[in-house]
Amino acid sequence: MSLAIFDLDNTLLGGDSDYLWGEFLCEEGLVDGAHFAAENERFYSDYKSGNLDILAYLRFALGPLRGQPPAVLEAWHREFMRRKIAPLILPEGLELLDKHRRLGDQLLIITATNAFITRPIATALGVAELLACEGEIVDGLYTGEPAGVPSFGAGKVTRLNDWVALHGASLDGAWFYSDSHNDLPLLEVVDNPVAVDPDERLRAHAEQAGWPVISLRENWPG
Repeated sequence: MSLAIFDLDNTLLGGDSDYLWGEFLCEEGLVDGAHFAAENERFYSDYKSGNLDILAYLRFALGPLRGQPPAVLEAWHREFMRRKIAPLILPEGLELLDKHRRLGDQLLIITATNAFITRPIATALGVAELLACEGEIVDGLYTGEPAGVPSFGAGKVTRLNDWVALHGASLDGAWFYSDSHNDLPLLEVVDNPVAVDPDERLRAHAEQAGWPVISLRENWPG
């Protein structure tokens, strides 16, 4: 049995759940639409270029959750899943997850998107283990502040190593599937790195390193 690790956004999903959550908040009138949309675009551009300030972004992304009762957040997320996420779940991604299940591998999603957004998505994909950026919760409510080590860039390696130690697991023979050059720190430490529908920088690196490059979107109508 090996560890099969998956990035989420633009890997198992045909889009970015973090960015789409921002769109959803604007469409629902839950934030100052024009300002929030502009900041959402700016941070997403920084992410794609490799210049994201992850703590600044997390404070931005977690801000709308601040002080909201859990029942309200759950209702928001149900509609978000229905409208934004369900259409983006890639059938070939589900097949890849099933392939590793049949092999008896331990499945793990590791993502820089916060856990409020991604835990229900991981559940929908049938993956119990999730490492995501965490938001601080005090007295059952989000404060809008990040908590712990963000699972972004080299932070994914830190979080994974902590998880491996906690669970008595091993990285021997581990797989990691990702679309983004931001994940190079983790791709470079696993035995089986795989570039999935990669951005240009990751594709160039993967081809030079001789890593497999695959697509999970070939038969996807999106």
